[in-house]
Amino acid sequence: QVQLVESGGGLVQPGGSLRLSCTASGSMFGSISIAWYRQPPGKQRVYVAIVDSGGSANIANSVKDRFTASRDNAKNTVYLQMNNLKPDDTAVYYCNTFPDLGTWGQGTQVTVSS
Repeated sequence: QVQLVESGGGLVQPGGSLRLSCTASGSMFGSISIAWYRQPPGKQRVYVAIVDSGGSANIANSVKDRFTASRDNAKNTVYLQMNNLKPDDTAVYYCNTFPDLGTWGQGTQVTVSS
């Protein structure tokens, strides 16, 4: 079983960048896909990106011109690079295994505001 912890969030001005990390414990990390989700205030959690075990990424159309996703299996970590951030990107960002969801973690808060 893989346990995931998100980090890297914070307060950033519009147009800024952040890199989120999703760090895993467990020996199965390298063989599973990891997805990123976000939950804006008062809204439902939605899909953002996925990185498969081989490192190929798929990014949601709504952010694909600004976000990229990657992984470093040696560090048991998946990344979400977010550029040109907008206030609408404000949300709690979560990672989880895909397609079988595990327990949701606490996420990491991203706030985009001037």
